[in-house]
Amino acid sequence: MSVIFLFIDGVGLGEEEPYNPFMRQEYDAFKSMTDGQPFSRRAEAFVNGRHLFKPVDATLGVEGLPQSGTGQTALFTGENAPKKIGKHYGPFPHSGIKHLLREQSIFKGAQQLGCTCHFMNAYPDIFFEKSRQRNRWSCTTLMAKSAGLPLNTAETVKKEKAITAGITQQSWREKLNINIPKIDPKKAAGRLLKKGENYDLLLYEYYLTDKAGHSQDHRNAHDVLSTYNRFLIELIQNKREEDTLVLSSDHGNVEDLSTKTHTYNRVPLFAYGPGASVFTDAESILDITPAILTIMERG
Repeated sequence: MSVIFLFIDGVGLGEEEPYNPFMRQEYDAFKSMTDGQPFSRRAEAFVNGRHLFKPVDATLGVEGLPQSGTGQTALFTGENAPKKIGKHYGPFPHSGIKHLLREQSIFKGAQQLGCTCHFMNAYPDIFFEKSRQRNRWSCTTLMAKSAGLPLNTAETVKKEKAITAGITQQSWREKLNINIPKIDPKKAAGRLLKKGENYDLLLYEYYLTDKAGHSQDHRNAHDVLSTYNRFLIELIQNKREEDTLVLSSDHGNVEDLSTKTHTYNRVPLFAYGPGASVFTDAESILDITPAILTIMERG
């Protein structure tokens, strides 16, 4: 039994308007999440055995638009990061909340339960060079490093044991001149599922949705959502019966291309598998990591 945690950056449940890319195109994986309801703020919460969907709060009682640094810290620790520093902050974690990622992350919590963890994302050499030079790490890489988990490199990708940020590897090949083939999202999903057989907790982060939201470009948004949709539907349809798939976000963005900023919209919480009902009482992104740890504690 394992938990596959999919973090998708900057995806909220928005209005049913033309500026919402989910209203322009039907994405079967996202529609599957809501059990056929529109992927919008009109989607109602439900739990049906092994399938749960809930809109959950990402503002956490703090004024201002939610941001990635505090939102992701809250999501991955269960602690109200923006409340601790009195504001929403991002894109990187604020110095006042880094200790949460170092000491109280979902990886640390799983390890304390005697469970094994793996962070599936890979990073090119230039990422490591800049991060070390500035001593500035993202929320996910900081908590992985602090839990003693290795960060995947280009060599890991070449061995087909990790996934790039864009899923298909195309950007690494075309923009970074890294000699790896372009792959189908279906193959990337298979790579993740195979890795999941060896760990109790597997995390994969997709941040291109947030970038697409800031771009206000419908074509860009469709491209990144379409890629992720194909990746996600493969996971939903082919995960092991005993595994629980969990998906959520840190704040809204891409669902409203009328603005460059993040949104106040609720974000999706999707759980699929034997642990789905554990999320029944979840109300905000603070409730997701504690629920995942409960699933793992129960075994």
